[in-house]
Amino acid sequence: MKRTLMIACILGIGLLLVSCTGMPTKPTEANFKSPIIALESVQVTQYSGYWYYGGNITPTQGKAGANSAMLPLAFLFNITNPNDYTVKLDGFGFTVAFEDIEVNMVNAFETQWIPAGKTNQLTVMCIGDVQQVLLTLLVPSHEQVKAKKTTAWDLLEKWWTGIPNMTVPIQVKKGAATFTANGVQKIIPFTAKYPQ
Repeated sequence: MKRTLMIACILGIGLLLVSCTGMPTKPTEANFKSPIIALESVQVTQYSGYWYYGGNITPTQGKAGANSAMLPLAFLFNITNPNDYTVKLDGFGFTVAFEDIEVNMVNAFETQWIPAGKTNQLTVMCIGDVQQVLLTLLVPSHEQVKAKKTTAWDLLEKWWTGIPNMTVPIQVKKGAATFTANGVQKIIPFTAKYPQ
């Protein structure tokens, strides 16, 4: 009788433990693990060369104006959720730098849910043009350009002709991603470099 009761108790405890392991974990500040953000690749989505012309030329059609080559880049990130519950990505932004000189800021406004223990991918587009980056190099980044013992124009040509071949280091700086789960929020900083 004692032996039967003991076996029944052990089986009952075992069943209770097995049923508890199937119960979902409730998100809390204490158990919310930081999602992992990794830069998978950077791709030039369209390339039209390196060129710039001022507003004093005569166009074939339309009105004159300063114009320059664009450089659209697609940043592909892997975002891994190490938690036992689904988390929501609710904000994602970073600064783009070439050779450690910041040239653009980008944000992704898409919301996505990342299942427990899974990895989602997020592509963020960044479009810059020679004129916009030139202004950055001439004003806020003037001292960095000077320290490299080069000119803004030389850097622009180097970047616009080298980035399609991935011969120029591209950095993701000042990254911040906002994740939420059941009212718990975490802002995760991130940086990356490509090619690595």
